[in-house]
Amino acid sequence: MTDSIVADIGSGTGILARLFLEVGNVVYGVEPNAPMREAGERLLQEFPKFHSVAGSAEETSLADSCVDMVVAGQAFHWFDRGRCRAEFARILRRDGWVAVVYNHRRKDSSDFAREYERILQTYGVDYHAVAERHVDGGKMAEFFAPAKFSDAHFKNEQLFDFEGLKGRMLSSSYSPKEDHANHPAMIQELERIFAAHEEYGYVRLEYDTQVSYGRLAAS
Repeated sequence: MTDSIVADIGSGTGILARLFLEVGNVVYGVEPNAPMREAGERLLQEFPKFHSVAGSAEETSLADSCVDMVVAGQAFHWFDRGRCRAEFARILRRDGWVAVVYNHRRKDSSDFAREYERILQTYGVDYHAVAERHVDGGKMAEFFAPAKFSDAHFKNEQLFDFEGLKGRMLSSSYSPKEDHANHPAMIQELERIFAAHEEYGYVRLEYDTQVSYGRLAAS
């Protein structure tokens, strides 16, 4: 899809927005968290079609019927599904699409994956509570009802040097902040497993990417 207008809800630092920008789309990155929004503005400053918006899934501040597609990457579980559904229907043009994207990290695919998961379980703040918020098929069906939705699945992976791996861990909402007692030990453990498993300066995280997509029925 090119030459379309996309609202990326919970856009964060712009990882998903970049994919749409690189093929020529206009993207409104809607992000309520100021530091994340500012990071996205810096990282996407090369794209004149990117527009940063201080807003939320429930109150985007976008105009009625102004976008062709609403997307959300790794963020949908934080939304009030009833309120955001009404907001998405308001900002979407006729026959517009909604796509919800999740990268489900493989936790047992390698020794490194298992040790990475152990670090999160040991030092993460509310790690299990956040995991329980993730949206299953029943909740997604409820969101799109009475319309139907489809799922697409893809294998995916990321290669990280240590700084990239550290940034990936710290970007998660359950990672302890620098002033938290768990933070130094978590970073020390991350350094240890990176040194034990790196190959040519990189480690690999593997994912199953799931895209749930469909149109919203008229209310």
